Amino acid sequence: MVSLAAAVGVGIGGAFGSLLRWAMGAWLNPLWAAVPLGTAFANVSGCFCIGLASAFFSSHAALAPEWRLGVITGILGGYTTFSTFTLEVLTMIQEGRLLAAAGTLALHLGSGLVLAALGMAIGMRWWAE
Repeated sequence: MVSLAAAVGVGIGGAFGSLLRWAMGAWLNPLWAAVPLGTAFANVSGCFCIGLASAFFSSHAALAPEWRLGVITGILGGYTTFSTFTLEVLTMIQEGRLLAAAGTLALHLGSGLVLAALGMAIGMRWWAE
């Protein structure tokens, strides 16, 4: 059964994360028209943050599970955006901008994996017991 606290945490966190993602797009997308930097920044920084959060919650097991849900599923789920990333890459392909599409794929996936691992490694050092 889903608790009300979990639902509220995910909902509030999701709203906050979505607003952050929107702000990143509004701030960064105008800087380079060829690649939507706001989506890229949200996704790769979100990967780093999820690594940190995972390490934090692993080392703070006594915290209520609603905190993990609110941060990881809510804030970071609302902040990162696989669907927008996918649409942007598909649009680049449809427009014949194959190099931009390949670069965007490499940027999101490659740096996302590296930054998630880095965030987790840093978090595990910070919160080592």
